[in-house]
Amino acid sequence: MNSSDLQHFLTTHAISAEMVYMQVHTPTVETAAQALGVHVDQVIKSIVLLADESPLLVIANGTSRIDLKRVADHLNLPRKKIKMADAETVLNITGYIVGSMPPFGHKTVLRTLIDSRVFDQTLIYGGGGEINAMLKIAPIEIERVTRGVKVDVV
Repeated sequence: MNSSDLQHFLTTHAISAEMVYMQVHTPTVETAAQALGVHVDQVIKSIVLLADESPLLVIANGTSRIDLKRVADHLNLPRKKIKMADAETVLNITGYIVGSMPPFGHKTVLRTLIDSRVFDQTLIYGGGGEINAMLKIAPIEIERVTRGVKVDVV
């Protein structure tokens, strides 16, 4: 899947968001923020975890570290039942490669947790489906589309 698939998803579901195409490669949150001219906290990451072998999406500000113990506690699972999905698993579940994965529009609808700090921003930028694309969107729109649960996981 790619940015065209994401744009189709946005249009089909009447999602208030904008695709932003970058002229430079932005492999890190810091380089993406610099290219966009925004603070690093405005760039989010969408991470697929396996919670007792079931896929789970966690969205957090890009430079924040997701605390797997907090995720486990929220899900009432032992910490050892939470692990990061590898790149192949992420691709198989979402249809997108790691590093360009948007917060929604995946092949599989994922249970989603959104770190509460994401809502400190008015507008945020997430993966746009390709390495040169970003999705500009309000956090409340991500919450609406994903039906994500606001939690503290960093």
